[in-house]
Amino acid sequence: MSHDSSQLVFHSTLVLGGARSGKSRFAEQLACESGLARVYLATATAGDDEMRARIAHHRAQRGDGWRTVEEPLALVDALTREAGEGRVVLVDCLTLWLSNLMHAARDAEAETKALAEWLRDMRHPVLLVSNEVGLGLVPETPLGRDFRDAQGRLNQAIAAAVPNVAFVAAGLPLWLKRESSEGAP
Repeated sequence: MSHDSSQLVFHSTLVLGGARSGKSRFAEQLACESGLARVYLATATAGDDEMRARIAHHRAQRGDGWRTVEEPLALVDALTREAGEGRVVLVDCLTLWLSNLMHAARDAEAETKALAEWLRDMRHPVLLVSNEVGLGLVPETPLGRDFRDAQGRLNQAIAAAVPNVAFVAAGLPLWLKRESSEGAP
């Protein structure tokens, strides 16, 4: 996967894409190119055999050099603990985090607002992976439509809060929003 990382100012970045678009791989590549210690903040829970297999596949694909932290709900708390000098945190993924919040009957709107506010103040690099679910068919069920709408609002809030946003399709990144290298730390 080729991209111009020489111009990338390494601050917080939201990486969007569809299922199997290459968004996680792209975010992992950005983290590796940072030269910083890497923390993988996983929001998935291994609730069944298929999900356990997916998690194992992601871990194997990532390889060594990552410290994994699992946090399905308290994302801002985990980021507060893990983000810091000399580290990059990759959150994979916001879509599962949102699903976990809704399943636990947590206030997704309030949690989204808290995450966006935290990201606006963060000065250490955080990469966030999220699905773009609004490009497909309209979900059949009210719950599906509620999730799609909440996911769209979450993606918009995070995109507004971070300086860099990339959309990945077919393994190719398209920068939607990119901080200039002027005045970067």
